[in-house]
Amino acid sequence: MRKISDWGNYPVIEAEVSGFDTTAQLRAQLEQPGDVIAFGNGRSYGDASLQNRILLTRRFNKFLSFNDETGELCCQAGVLLSEILDVFVQRGWFLPVTPGTKQITVGGAIAADVHGKNHHVDGSMGHHIITMDVMRNDGTVVTCSPTENAEFFNVTVGGMGLSGIILNATFRLRKVDTAYIREETVRASNLDEIMDAFEASNDWTYSVAWIDCLAKGDRMGRSILMRGEHATTSDLVQQMHKEAPLSPKQGMQLGIPINFPDFALNPLSMKAFNFAYYNKTRPGTHQQIINYNSFFYPLDAIDNWNRIYGKRGFTQYQFVIPKEAGREGMRTILKRITDSGLGSFLAVLKLFGEQDSFMSFPMAGYTLALDFPISLKAMDLFKELDAMVADYGGRLYLAKDSRMDAAMFEKTYPNADEFRQAIALLNEGATKFSSLQSQRIGITS
Repeated sequence: MRKISDWGNYPVIEAEVSGFDTTAQLRAQLEQPGDVIAFGNGRSYGDASLQNRILLTRRFNKFLSFNDETGELCCQAGVLLSEILDVFVQRGWFLPVTPGTKQITVGGAIAADVHGKNHHVDGSMGHHIITMDVMRNDGTVVTCSPTENAEFFNVTVGGMGLSGIILNATFRLRKVDTAYIREETVRASNLDEIMDAFEASNDWTYSVAWIDCLAKGDRMGRSILMRGEHATTSDLVQQMHKEAPLSPKQGMQLGIPINFPDFALNPLSMKAFNFAYYNKTRPGTHQQIINYNSFFYPLDAIDNWNRIYGKRGFTQYQFVIPKEAGREGMRTILKRITDSGLGSFLAVLKLFGEQDSFMSFPMAGYTLALDFPISLKAMDLFKELDAMVADYGGRLYLAKDSRMDAAMFEKTYPNADEFRQAIALLNEGATKFSSLQSQRIGITS
């Protein structure tokens, strides 16, 4: 038994933890009775990969094949996105979809059906999976794709590991000329301005905004929009970039060696940070060439940044509401957050495109993600926000959730009941795929 948690350091549990190197070892693990869940690199925020018995997938991490003509990659599910980037960017290939950290496994990316800054153009990770192999609880392996065993494929993509252990996946990488991004930043003075900017950015491949969730009145929702395209060789200006267009210079890696004391994060320190971050960008529109790490993964440059929230841990509240309700809904919800005084200095706003998936989080609309230190006051606020999100036809992201109840899940995920029935059917046998989250929200018992 050992103590283990996901990235939010909440909850922390005692669990029986083991790994595997081969499918035979995994099959032997699944022959043991009792509930079990896969655990990749621990970058989901709550309890979606926590259970009394946990199977670590990181050792199952080999590249299996790659087609240099098409960019088609097949790899085991324990491979990190960072490992793919380290190998293939220098060969002129990039990920089709990436979240805000590259420290997640391919299996985790599929199970959470991760989205990125290009969702409005390229959809979520599940849209790019050509085929994958999944081991069920009886040790059998199902090969599935959008056309082969499609029903099983649909409950696995976005299914939070509850259909089985993803073994490997095949997907197509994106061809790029350089390892750099042509970034344009736009400073918006309030919520209407940032939404106008998003809606004027549909022809950009990537777009995301940092939002000040503590600003009030006419400044509520003031933001900095960052939109980008993969830079071509002709876009590069600096000589060092031209000489090695696919090998960016690595920046300094910082680290948080210990947990911050609880008092370090308070309304005053967060206001000061938000003021400084907003004002470091001058009014208007500005362009620069930056390497892909700076654009996609700024927080990955700080090892163990989750320790900023102290021993009590934190949770990320990420919701999406439909676009037609976006302005009114986002204004109402954001006002409640600012009035609470519990706002986050890590707040991210994105505009999703259309998505028609069985269990995935995105829908055409606005998504806001905010980090909150764990507290009773925050938990009370979340209950109010849940009601608002549900009333506006939205939902919460399972990969970030640590406290949603079964009623909220049932109300906001239209296929909740069908998913529950499918998982119950798949879990007949000695071993049951189940997490603390799936028990909490009523998917498994």
